[in-house]
Amino acid sequence: MALHETFSIGVDPELGLQAEVAALNGQFAESNAQEMLQAAIRHQFIGDIAMVSSFGADSAVLLHMVAEVDPSTPVIMVDTGKLFPDTRRYRDELVESLGLTNVISQTPETSDLSEVDPGGMLWMSDTDACCHVRKVLPLAQALKGYGAWISGRKRFQSSTRASLPFFEVEDGRVKINPLAEWDAADILAYARAHDLPPHPLVAKSYPSIGCLPCTSKVKPGEDARAGRWRGQEKVECGIHLPSHGRELDGSGI
Repeated sequence: MALHETFSIGVDPELGLQAEVAALNGQFAESNAQEMLQAAIRHQFIGDIAMVSSFGADSAVLLHMVAEVDPSTPVIMVDTGKLFPDTRRYRDELVESLGLTNVISQTPETSDLSEVDPGGMLWMSDTDACCHVRKVLPLAQALKGYGAWISGRKRFQSSTRASLPFFEVEDGRVKINPLAEWDAADILAYARAHDLPPHPLVAKSYPSIGCLPCTSKVKPGEDARAGRWRGQEKVECGIHLPSHGRELDGSGI
């Protein structure tokens, strides 16, 4: 019986997940990313796990690892409708080169956009609300039916991620961060070792890539994520916050 199933029997669901995550963090404390993914995809959460990818600057590394374990693993990409065209082309290139067979492009609900962003310009006045309707809600919909998901976050990326664990509980699911302890040099070394194609915008001074309106070039010496929501205190889109950003609007949008 998988560990995920063991903690699901006769235990309060939230307490069971917390116990499961504590056990997994202990079990894989000295493991590498590939070992975590192998165990998660083929054993602990078999048939109950998806990867979430932005197909951004560093995405090829984790996508390659997942494809090595099982290329049919569901990979969810949230297409906000505001992505760089280069990102969509890069997605198609990676899908082809890595042999991924189950990439799901999740878009915002038309009814949600009609209600809160009919003109498509919400990003100019309220970036939190824009991220919520274009990223948070679509991801929540895409993750329905999965008990676990894989994230590409890393501790070095920002202060909000500095203490990132390998396994955590979020919204009743187990969230796995196999690259948590990797740094920029690790990512570059892996990409070179496996001849992974870079995102075309990286060479144009975009080391962190989100939606086109809210991503700017980064100057030498700046933090890699300095170009995200430049000039604002905002550092996360909301999908990696404990509440998934739902406190923004009690109506659910």
